[in-house]
Amino acid sequence: MNNLTALSLSIAGLAGLATFLAVGPLSGIFFIWAATIAWATYFFLGASKEALKNTIVCGIFGVFMAWLAAIQITNIPASAILGFPFWAAVTVAFSVVVMCLAANIPALASIPTSVLGYSATFAYLLQTPGKLSKDVLLSVSLDNALIVISISIVAGAYFGQWSGQLSAKLTK
Repeated sequence: MNNLTALSLSIAGLAGLATFLAVGPLSGIFFIWAATIAWATYFFLGASKEALKNTIVCGIFGVFMAWLAAIQITNIPASAILGFPFWAAVTVAFSVVVMCLAANIPALASIPTSVLGYSATFAYLLQTPGKLSKDVLLSVSLDNALIVISISIVAGAYFGQWSGQLSAKLTK
């Protein structure tokens, strides 16, 4: 079987499994959209051991930076001088510059991967009612974006690795 067909079949089969998990037994714990972001990132970074490590480390670093920004945003009073939107924007800008400058550390050098983790976290926080609150953000629960989006990123990175491995087996 040629490489494209093998990869297509392995991705399709594992995508079906991932979807079953996301809408079935792991619903609310495993988010398919966050997992597929990490899955694609794994391939974008070269589909290697290094790509797996960078997808997980930088992806979770992005989640962590977004989580810190979200906590700070919950501290902004609605009556803040210059308004809540201004201070939320300043908070995000500051966290993004720190996240990007952290790329000076070799383990955090994949800025696009960190940005994907950051974006996935804010997608969850802004689109899921009740998640952008200090109580939830500081909880040790599967409602906390730091935990649940990190789980999905790690799972997605491994789905990427498994689809590459299955593809290699199918080409033999």
